[in-house]
Amino acid sequence: MVVDKKKKIMACLVAAIVILCSLTHVRSDASNHRYKEGDDVPLYANKVGPFHNPSETYRYFDLPFCSPAHMQEKKEALGEVLNGDRLVVAPYKLEFLKDKESEIVCKKKLKQEEVSQFRAAVSKDYYFQMYYDDLPLWGLLGKFDKEGKDDPSELKYYLFKHLHFDILYNKDHVIEIIVKSDPDALLDLTEDKEVDVEFTYSVKWKETETPFEKRMEKYSQISSLPHHLEIHWFSIINSCVTVLLLTGFLATILMRVLKNDFVKYTHDEEAVDDQEETGWKYIHGDVFRYPKYKSLFAAALGSGTQLFTLAIFIFLLALVGVFYPYNRGALFTALVVIYALTSGIAGYTAASFYCQLEGQNWAEFQAPCRTAKFPREIPSLPWYRKTLPQMAMAGFLPFSAIYIELYYIFASVWGHRIYTIYSILFIVFIILLVVTAFITVSLTYFQLAAEDHEWWWRSFLCSGSTGLFIYGYCLYYYHARSDMSGFMQTSFFFGYMACICYGFFLMLGVVGFRASLFFVRHIYRSIKCE
Repeated sequence: MVVDKKKKIMACLVAAIVILCSLTHVRSDASNHRYKEGDDVPLYANKVGPFHNPSETYRYFDLPFCSPAHMQEKKEALGEVLNGDRLVVAPYKLEFLKDKESEIVCKKKLKQEEVSQFRAAVSKDYYFQMYYDDLPLWGLLGKFDKEGKDDPSELKYYLFKHLHFDILYNKDHVIEIIVKSDPDALLDLTEDKEVDVEFTYSVKWKETETPFEKRMEKYSQISSLPHHLEIHWFSIINSCVTVLLLTGFLATILMRVLKNDFVKYTHDEEAVDDQEETGWKYIHGDVFRYPKYKSLFAAALGSGTQLFTLAIFIFLLALVGVFYPYNRGALFTALVVIYALTSGIAGYTAASFYCQLEGQNWAEFQAPCRTAKFPREIPSLPWYRKTLPQMAMAGFLPFSAIYIELYYIFASVWGHRIYTIYSILFIVFIILLVVTAFITVSLTYFQLAAEDHEWWWRSFLCSGSTGLFIYGYCLYYYHARSDMSGFMQTSFFFGYMACICYGFFLMLGVVGFRASLFFVRHIYRSIKCE
């Protein structure tokens, strides 16, 4: 019955993933992206915000731009809403194949507070983002000029009044769009006073041979440049060397040590039955004693298993090409939907494991040794065998295998870079799992050899400690590798990364515990326990 339930859960997940793949592609209003000359192709204004604070974004018309009489908003999918997209039709008319020269958007008198609002935006390097036939475009709102002066109060602030759109097309498809600001059409914002402004734009259409199917490739080429690929492959090679050295070292040590242990314990059993036991065999009556806070432990295992399953499905979708650049909200949609669908995995894993520990209704816990009635006293251990030093050792090696790749992930999530090399990321993820499992098994063995039988929580905490190292990297990235500032961006960054690192803690904790549990069961099955 348990097997049937698992099959049903997996079948439902696979069906849901297939449906999700068909829903995550965001489409334009013209579903086939085909247009005739003179057709209206809407330009959607999305958001504005400081360039160095990507999470701090506002609606486009929160600034006093030329706004239409009736605001027309685009219907958005779940992922677009979660991504912070708020698309409204911009006041620029870009009809298909229609060139324009200096079209007027509007004439208006900026009030003193509106001038101040624009000046504050320009001083923070505000950018705008728009979409045209699902193609993204960006531009800066203005510029400030020091004019050789060091005093910030003497800076000159200017707003760009004219935008020029270069649009490439192939037959009846839009292929590419680029927006440029006219450096000569400037509005002085330096003084707080009312000022008249005329916003204008121009459009130039050019034919290209690039096929419609390849129009998104330009956005993924940046991360595929030779220089970036060299760094990525250096990261892979570095991680692989770490894994090979660590795996070889641990395998050699553990095999030789365990072989000697098995020989010793077998000889002791044949020689003197009442000889005093030492090492990890000595605690065979306590090693499978259930941990404290069983319900919390089971819940952590359930949540970690769910997150591990979520990560696997996300990688599968990424590898088949669902998350192509600027498929707005596809990743967020997938995360929310798959997380909801895999909640059953968390509940099933937590409940079944808890019932095994309690010994009620479900199969009994598969322990090769009987647990003694009274627990043995744990001998005094040196400081480096305590929980915190062990966590530091266990988390450092897995983190060292992924830290190079972390920069590119952070630059994509918290910056304006585009990350598309999911195959390399998946390899790094596998390496992370392997290193975590091996280092946790090694530390578990040394813990048992020291006659410390409380390995359940220790194995989970040690393997999950990589999440703490990742959060430590967040501090470094924020201060040394980014230009983020302000309370809003700082709270977003550290708040969200705390949640993400906690997720890594739970997921890797499950990996380490499962590996340790398999190892402990194996070695105690190999000896005679009474």
